[in-house]
Amino acid sequence: MNLEKADNVPLAVVVITLAVLALSLGDALIKFTSGEFVIWQVFVLRSLLALPVLFLILFLTSPEAFIVPPALFWTTVRSLMLVVMWIAYYLALPNLDFSIAAAAYYTLPIFIILFSAVFLGEKITHVGWGAVSLGFLGVVLILRPDASEFNLYALLPLFSAILYAMAMILTRTKCRDVNPIILSIALNVAFVVVGALTAIFISGLPQGSRDGYLLNYWTSMGRAEWLSMFLLALAILIGSLGAAYAYQKASPSVLGSVEFAYVGFAVIWGVAFFAEIPDAITLLGIGMIIAAGMISLRQ
Repeated sequence: MNLEKADNVPLAVVVITLAVLALSLGDALIKFTSGEFVIWQVFVLRSLLALPVLFLILFLTSPEAFIVPPALFWTTVRSLMLVVMWIAYYLALPNLDFSIAAAAYYTLPIFIILFSAVFLGEKITHVGWGAVSLGFLGVVLILRPDASEFNLYALLPLFSAILYAMAMILTRTKCRDVNPIILSIALNVAFVVVGALTAIFISGLPQGSRDGYLLNYWTSMGRAEWLSMFLLALAILIGSLGAAYAYQKASPSVLGSVEFAYVGFAVIWGVAFFAEIPDAITLLGIGMIIAAGMISLRQ
């Protein structure tokens, strides 16, 4: 199959930018509410709110798509990879400045470029390798692995980046013909299943061990909590639909570069919501990562 046949790069770039904006805002809200919600509660309730909307959109736009996905196995693998990716990233958020977590996570365009070469046979030019090297140096500046303030939680966003990059390669290759709404539905179903099964398992643990972002009790839901959950559902709706659609319409190496915009959004939300003012070295590292993304657009 010709992967370029149905490409629409300008539209894909706009869509992925909007998706990144929504996801970055949703992730900032996750960090903001991390002391209120246990992660599995977010997974289950957020997706239960999003799923009826997705089914309605599918019914109104593509009723013929109410079938088993043509790539059910790969759709399932993609969904589970993204669920694990978000678990790792959300575990890091309460323990890192948002801008630092975002910068570590948005090494993902580097992995997307590398994986595109390995799995899609896309040629990486000297410009592409230069972008990868610059982005890597930016990450080193931010994480400072030899510095006393190095936080091991910063490794979790790196792990998340690898998983996301692999999932987007699957979207481009094995899941290219799957309706993007179906991909979003599959992801949210995976959130509900994994969140519910984990919550059931945790409920059987001794009470003394039930603490923290992973093992705590579910929060009672008032008006403010439901408002937060509705906003998180809206963010995952826009983000999951946008990413699925965009990566079907343009090369991962191009869109992965555009996704560096997340880092810029994260700095804005970090200042606005958490009064996080990055130091000069961190800002330099973030700037290098963003520059790497812009350079890689030319590769």
